[in-house]
Amino acid sequence: MASTINYYTPEGLQKLKDELQDLKIRGRAKAAEDLREARDKGDLSENAEYDAAKDAQGLLELKISKLEEVLGNARLIDETNMDFSKVLIMSKVKLKNLKNNMVLDYTLVAEEEANLAAGKISVKSPIGKGLLGKSAGDTAEITVPAGKLQFQILEISR
Repeated sequence: MASTINYYTPEGLQKLKDELQDLKIRGRAKAAEDLREARDKGDLSENAEYDAAKDAQGLLELKISKLEEVLGNARLIDETNMDFSKVLIMSKVKLKNLKNNMVLDYTLVAEEEANLAAGKISVKSPIGKGLLGKSAGDTAEITVPAGKLQFQILEISR
């Protein structure tokens, strides 16, 4: 299976590293404690708590493994050679929805950093993909699950 390279802001990359560290230290300690407690309850062949603790431990290790893979393929965004006149990852974009004239502000980020409530959308989302490479003044017609939307790009900043 080919691994995908993803680009992150320094904050987003640090958040992933912190999560991995927390899972390795606190997550593994809790899993070991849960196993110890379940083991102390008697016969392991008929101990549902022990089976549940083993399953939880397996899921934790899978999550750690996947996070290590993501971090292994993570790249820090180098803004020194970026064309700031076009929409790229880490661009702050002010858009006008041409259907209802609503003005929206989004920052395009890596998939793992997306948070719509904070105005951060993934470059892999339909809107993110539709905006990439566009310049201020351009109109982007984007197909979303609800149909086609048209956005005019009012402003691009960092």
